[in-house]
Amino acid sequence: MDIQNISVTYQVRRLNHEDLEQIYLLSCSNPEFYQYHPPFVTRESILEDMTALPPGKSLEDKFYIGFWKDNVLTALMDLIWAYPERDTAFIGLFMVHASFQAQGIGSAIFDEAWEFLIKSGFTRIRLAVDQGNPQSEGFWSKNGFHKTGELFPWEQGCYIVMEKVR
Repeated sequence: MDIQNISVTYQVRRLNHEDLEQIYLLSCSNPEFYQYHPPFVTRESILEDMTALPPGKSLEDKFYIGFWKDNVLTALMDLIWAYPERDTAFIGLFMVHASFQAQGIGSAIFDEAWEFLIKSGFTRIRLAVDQGNPQSEGFWSKNGFHKTGELFPWEQGCYIVMEKVR
C-alpha cells in the first residue's frame, strides 16, 4: 500500500527526524490537548512517539505521517495497520495545526484517510481519546466514531476507546 495515496488534497509522506521542528511547532499549537494528555510535548517525546508501537506490531505496520499543503505541515497522523485486529486500523494520534482548525480541514483529511483505509481492506478504525477531553471526543463523534465502552487507565488518566465501522 502506498501511503502517499491516502490524500488527493495533501502531499503525504512518512515523517522523519528532519521534520522534528515542524512537528514540534504543530504540536505546540495545541496546548488544550496536553491539558488532558500531560506532559506537554517535547522534541524528545516526539522522537519516542515516532517509534512507539503497540504489542505485537513492527515499524513496518506504523505510519507516522504528515499532511503537507504548500510546504506547510498541516496535520499529522500516527496510523497502525491491522491493530488490534486484522481488519482494523488504529489511530494513535491525529493532530491539526491550530491555525487550520475549525475550518473542516481535519474532518476532510480524516474522510480521505477513511476512504483509503476502506479501499485497503480495513472495515474498522479505532482510537483512544483522553477521558474528559471535549475537543477530541467531539471531533471524533462528529466524524462518525462511537464509544466502545472500553476504558484503559494510564498514569495520568484514562483512555476512552472509540471506533468507526464501515
